[in-house]
Amino acid sequence: MERIGVIGGGTMGNGIAHVFAQFGYTVTLVDVKQEFIDRALAAIKTNLERQARKGMIAINEVATILGRIATATELKALANCELVVEAATEDAALKKKIFTELDALCLPETILASNTSSISITEIAAATKRPQKVIGMHFFNPVPVMTLVEVIRGLDTDDETFNTVMQLSKALGKTPVEVNDYPGFVSNRVLMPMINEAIYCVMEGVASKEAVDKVMKLGMNHPMGPLALADFIGLDVCLHIMEVLHQQLGDDKYRPCPLLRKMVAAGHWGKKTGQGFYSYA
Repeated sequence: MERIGVIGGGTMGNGIAHVFAQFGYTVTLVDVKQEFIDRALAAIKTNLERQARKGMIAINEVATILGRIATATELKALANCELVVEAATEDAALKKKIFTELDALCLPETILASNTSSISITEIAAATKRPQKVIGMHFFNPVPVMTLVEVIRGLDTDDETFNTVMQLSKALGKTPVEVNDYPGFVSNRVLMPMINEAIYCVMEGVASKEAVDKVMKLGMNHPMGPLALADFIGLDVCLHIMEVLHQQLGDDKYRPCPLLRKMVAAGHWGKKTGQGFYSYA
């Protein structure tokens, strides 16, 4: 496998493109606007230069790696890819539309993967005529640094597709973990209720945000407190995942905290907006 497509130039998409290009794959990065692509390429260049300063890659490799990434604003540019990883906005209707179009465009043997953090792979696969070739490939942010990939089998994902993606993940220097298709998979089913409960602690006056984070860092040896982590992920993303868990599992233990809803409604989404539980001005 040599030709990789990546859909979406945001934080996750540019990170996925970066890693594939770094490990020698030819990448086509697609987004809807040229300005998004330009921003993605600038982020990849910055991150590669950071790796070079740390001695992780040679400085002359930066241009070589960037040279492996082609760009486009239309999905048809992905027609000859052997694997396409979708990292578009976390919206089920949008993802199904993209996968329907990819199914019609791509070679019959092309594997179609989604980087979704919570949406059903089985549901996405059902929008195609190749559900056996559809799989979840959930990377973690920042992609060049984090080694985990959740490899998620849909109901119809076949063994050949699964084994190919597991081996490919290892070829990227990642540690893949097999996960079945269930709301939130493993990572977000465990993480998001913890973050949600931390927000309840603040809302109910159990402790300040700083105290909650300090307890989890010093008492549980977490590298980052849950509220700081929520800001890093994006409170809008946290709310979306909690809503998926609550709706699809039907258990009120997954009910999003009212304070989380209030902060998202106010536009306080965390680091990306400059204000969340902490200020990033």
